[in-house]
Amino acid sequence: MGLDLNYAYGQTPLGEDEKEGLKISSINTQGELDEFEQFNIEKALEWSIRTNFKPERILTEKFILDLHKKMFGEVWKWAGKFRRSDKNLGVEWTKIGVELRKLIDDANFWIQDGQMSAEEIAIRFKHRIVSIHCFPNGNGRHSRLMADIIMETIFDKEAFSWHQSNMVNSDNSRKEYIRALRQADRGDIRPLIEFATS
Repeated sequence: MGLDLNYAYGQTPLGEDEKEGLKISSINTQGELDEFEQFNIEKALEWSIRTNFKPERILTEKFILDLHKKMFGEVWKWAGKFRRSDKNLGVEWTKIGVELRKLIDDANFWIQDGQMSAEEIAIRFKHRIVSIHCFPNGNGRHSRLMADIIMETIFDKEAFSWHQSNMVNSDNSRKEYIRALRQADRGDIRPLIEFATS
């Protein structure tokens, strides 16, 4: 029996070759996959809380890849590696490295410039990295944890509440989150900041 996935509203489908990267052969359903991924993410959260990161380490390609691997590496062979195919959103896969470098440079400028609040910088970073769509899967969850780590490590502020939802399931919080992302796509970042802080 193959992996039977039912995608929630706004999720990016995996290609067949990406599905073959599943490390746990006993997983057959979306619910089972969600459970294993959530367990792996909780371990990554513990790692991120326990580890005293230097702020300059956070905004690097290495850290971004390492964090994705920590979040999904027990479930997927391709965790922590850039995607190698185009998706229904995101930049062309061959441009991921270049676009990520631009984002890191922009974020460092925003921090040095001091014109934006910590919340706006973290959420702008989150929005841009999810728009680049670096990985085959887990981009939203990865981008939210990146925003939280930016808040805690770079700005010494509390992590976002994200509406007290992990947004894996297709509930009202997820729909509101997707709406806020789409408004950010059109240039209005405020609804996404409000969602993250409520």
